[in-house]
Amino acid sequence: MIKLFIIAKEEWRYWLRSKLAILVLSIGLVLTLSSVIVTAVNMQELTQTRQVLQNNSQQSFADQPDRHPHRMVHYGHYIFRTPSPLSALDPGIDSYTGNSIFLEGHRQNSAMFADQMQGTALTKLGSLSPAFIVQILAPLLLILIGYSSISRERESNTLAYLLAQGTSGLTLIVGKGLALMSISLLILVPLAISSIFICIQGESLIVILGFLFGYAAYLTVWVLLILLVSCVFLKNSESFTALAFMWILFCVVMPRIASTTAATGAPTLGKLETDFAVTEQLRKLGDGHNAKDPAFDKLKNSLLAQYKVKSIEDLPINYKGVVASKSEEDLTKVLNKFSEQRMQAELQQTEISRYFGWLSPTMAIRTLSLVISATSIETHHRFLREAEILRFDFVQGLNQVHIDQLSYQDDINRNRNVQASNKARVGSQNWQLLQDFKFIVDTPNVRLERSFSAYIQLLVWIIFLVVVIRLIGRRLL
Repeated sequence: MIKLFIIAKEEWRYWLRSKLAILVLSIGLVLTLSSVIVTAVNMQELTQTRQVLQNNSQQSFADQPDRHPHRMVHYGHYIFRTPSPLSALDPGIDSYTGNSIFLEGHRQNSAMFADQMQGTALTKLGSLSPAFIVQILAPLLLILIGYSSISRERESNTLAYLLAQGTSGLTLIVGKGLALMSISLLILVPLAISSIFICIQGESLIVILGFLFGYAAYLTVWVLLILLVSCVFLKNSESFTALAFMWILFCVVMPRIASTTAATGAPTLGKLETDFAVTEQLRKLGDGHNAKDPAFDKLKNSLLAQYKVKSIEDLPINYKGVVASKSEEDLTKVLNKFSEQRMQAELQQTEISRYFGWLSPTMAIRTLSLVISATSIETHHRFLREAEILRFDFVQGLNQVHIDQLSYQDDINRNRNVQASNKARVGSQNWQLLQDFKFIVDTPNVRLERSFSAYIQLLVWIIFLVVVIRLIGRRLL
């Protein structure tokens, strides 16, 4: 054990004498720390802005004057989702999908105001999140520092001297690995410090520990890869070239291959094709704005029979409101069917890409980070579903006001003159039906369960590399 610390200490002495190592380490720490601060400040500002906009949207809806209820259906309402505290470290897909939705009748809108969609190409390159730095840049920094860990000893002819002094090859590798792991822990220090503040904001401690453990395991994989390559190759230049190739393969190429494979393995209809399919289905439902549409004859006959009257004018309820409610219900079923198909296809594509975690540790940590931070596709889909439930209840609530508080005769005559138009309105107190929307992220157990496969992938990588290092290291040293 003492030899291990001596070897690690000597490795640190070598790095401290090397201007390149000190520069690389300083850059890594500064980038990680600055990204944590900048991202946390931005997320805090965005959270406060969303809360203000949510309150303003609700107040604006409630402050509307007396109107025809269907006017309020089209007036609509915005809802905003507050991201999880851990999204300060990994914004995930939220930067691309957006966190706000406009709710209105007769249609389902997608989330909007995504940061990446509003930015230019330069701002997209400039948005370096802490997760991106640790996933992509940290391995490169470790390579620059440790690529010559073992090959340097061989090139300088000190390896034979160390072995002759009784230092086993395995002890040398472990000592060098211990030094590199200390570098990894230094890179994780800013994340650990920021996690304290995230915990204060209400994030679960077990989730935070799972997040940090996942990144520690990821950097451990890269430490082992660096040690393995440095053992195999005789020269520093060869070792660096091989590691640079691995970094490009795992961090740049493999995510693109995974994305392309997922799109090919689970193809989806384009927006134009989907819109045509939805329109075709909706045409069969009838026009909810036209109470005389033949598509609603069955509904009319059933109401006449139920209330035992001969004409819709004699109904004790507003027939146009009933048609609007029935039309919205049928339309929502169609929209939900296509929405679920699209979300299932997206989820299938995501699952395919996650299998690439067995081929690339970067893909594994990306999955783990997104799921733990509650910024994955599953969280976005749940937001869309909950928003749709709120939209439907909000529209149907207004339709019920249309049915109960506005007579059919006043409704059909509302366009005759100003007096008739004013008579076909209901009181503004009916606009208080909006429910407060508060999106709650998935529980720690759900997030940890979803990330279990990613943990296994990283663990398998670690075990595999340890076994290979023991087999190859003994033979080469």
